Amino acid sequence: MGARVKTYEIAVVHGDGIGPEVCQAAIDVLKATSVSNSLKFVEYPAGANHYLKAGTAFPDETFEGCKRSDAILHGAAGLPGVTYPDGTETGIEFGLQLRFRLDLYANVRPIKLRPGVTSRLRDRKPGDIDYVILRENTEGLYAARGNGVNLRDEVAVDSLVVTRKGIERICRTAFELARKRNGAPGDGKKRVTVCDKANVLRTYAFFRRVFNEVAEQNPDIEADYAYADAMTVYLLERPEYYDVIVMENMFGDIMSDLAAATVGSMGMSPSSELGDSHGFFQAAHGSAPTIAGQNIANPYGTILSAASMLQWLGERHADERLLSAANQMENGVDAAMATSNGLTRDLGGTATTTDVTRMVIDRLSSTARHAAE
Repeated sequence: MGARVKTYEIAVVHGDGIGPEVCQAAIDVLKATSVSNSLKFVEYPAGANHYLKAGTAFPDETFEGCKRSDAILHGAAGLPGVTYPDGTETGIEFGLQLRFRLDLYANVRPIKLRPGVTSRLRDRKPGDIDYVILRENTEGLYAARGNGVNLRDEVAVDSLVVTRKGIERICRTAFELARKRNGAPGDGKKRVTVCDKANVLRTYAFFRRVFNEVAEQNPDIEADYAYADAMTVYLLERPEYYDVIVMENMFGDIMSDLAAATVGSMGMSPSSELGDSHGFFQAAHGSAPTIAGQNIANPYGTILSAASMLQWLGERHADERLLSAANQMENGVDAAMATSNGLTRDLGGTATTTDVTRMVIDRLSSTARHAAE
């Protein structure tokens, strides 16, 4: 009798706007892989719609379900106009609180130009742009959310906070990630670039100093430096130079959106939010409520996030089946995008959400698809 195959519980939060559509697309693809019998999907509510129904955007039972799961898969959250009395959005509470409460300190955002996509950068082709933005996820300016001061409606203050522990661990993660990759497309060098404003603010100068300490412990990886304002130019002029870029929370949020536009759209932007014990996976785009329910949302980012989920679980549990399935999914995305009708509207094509889902599933290896034990 063969060894029992491990089952992984996936907490699913569909969210708002296009969230349910892209999340379901990712689940459908996951169910078509060779590890479908090893995945148990459990749904939980959260987001702006749930806030309107129940007065909370992040129920306690959802947090407990996410905490005990093996991984968390999310669609998108937030709706315009659904805000707290202070004007901040309710829907994003789920993602922000999950980061802090589960200590998901590493936000990994791959930026890769894929087959079939025409970059907004002239003469760039697949293979030219392939780097990762590593965003510190629990500190920085966003840690001030809910803790800032609004004095008499005359003065508002939020604080940018960084710690040695927070900087050290995100920088160590950056060097470890670079060591696993093939180097920058332009010259093949394994390189970690720190993006900051160390010339202006003490917090960023401290970030850079700690980065240098970690870099000295990793002499096999090249250490590189860029100020955030200059980086907005460099990502347009020489994206092939970059391999792994590490930065503070808010800069990471802004820079990864700019980077996503160079490889097609925000719909092509998967993300993994990782801690020492938990992983949260979603596309980096918003809920796009203006196109919700029209079957035109781009699900590629969420499908690729789900592939990253399998990759993370496979590495964490030394499960080669999951690693193989993750590779199947990524190859399926590339094969679908390379077809004449594989692009969604945001990429200049006409494929619907269900079209993309079907094409990716059809391109999964039929042998691997039926190899589940």
